[in-house]
Amino acid sequence: MTLTGTFTALVTPFNTDGSVDYTALRDLVQWQIENGVEGLVPVGTTGESPTLEVHEHIKVINTTVEAAAGRVTIIAGTGANSTAEAIELTAAVLNAGVDATLQVTPYYNKPNSEGLYRHFAAVADLGLPVVLYNVPGRAGKEIPLDVVVRLAAHPKIAAIKEAGGSVDRVSAIKNACELTVLSGDDSLALPMISVGASGVISVTSNVIPKEMSALVRLALANDLSGARELHRAFYPLFRDLFIDTNPIPVKTALALMGRIAPVFRLPLCEPSEKIREQLSHTLQSLNLL
Repeated sequence: MTLTGTFTALVTPFNTDGSVDYTALRDLVQWQIENGVEGLVPVGTTGESPTLEVHEHIKVINTTVEAAAGRVTIIAGTGANSTAEAIELTAAVLNAGVDATLQVTPYYNKPNSEGLYRHFAAVADLGLPVVLYNVPGRAGKEIPLDVVVRLAAHPKIAAIKEAGGSVDRVSAIKNACELTVLSGDDSLALPMISVGASGVISVTSNVIPKEMSALVRLALANDLSGARELHRAFYPLFRDLFIDTNPIPVKTALALMGRIAPVFRLPLCEPSEKIREQLSHTLQSLNLL
């Protein structure tokens, strides 16, 4: 499959009692699609996957698919640090209408290279296209390049999301194998695309779906001047959406914009008043409030 463009790593909105707000989720999906994103990624890290119960996890994915109604690509977050759990979650959405799954590097248990290969290959063997998710800052382990190359030979490994903060990794992957690379860092989307990435799985597009989609399209069309202009304009937002643990800032921004309630599940909680004020100032400066 071809994955190109902007894919929003969707937040999971909660009601004030802590339950999932499926009405707000449907509204977010509609707003994202109306503003031109190419795809949606429900229940990744930004969707607070660690604190969703399995039945909620599946319902959020199903609700996203239903609300999208075939208009954009859906990459379902069904990863885990237990291969059995990742298989269980992925199997549960095999017939849900998703286009691919996002599979995070197993976190905390830090498997060796062979364990990583077997983990991702076992999920891919279920038949849904897999987007590998390299995020060493959260997983404590990078997917080694030689493992990426081995996995690229699997017919159901479709792409890799690179969230390790390295533009050089994009070049290394593209030099070593034929595998689609998606940036996992909004502030690096432009430079990553300039050396061969095909788009971004974006946190920022939760807040500015139209503008982020435009930036990525310009970059993919080799209009680096136009893309750079948008990058510079929205860099303060790229920066401030990561001044606290993701997704605390992005959910706070969406709450300030009136799109969701400012509710998190422990161990995540609301930001300090200082951070909230900084986010508010940045949103105002960009005419988003």
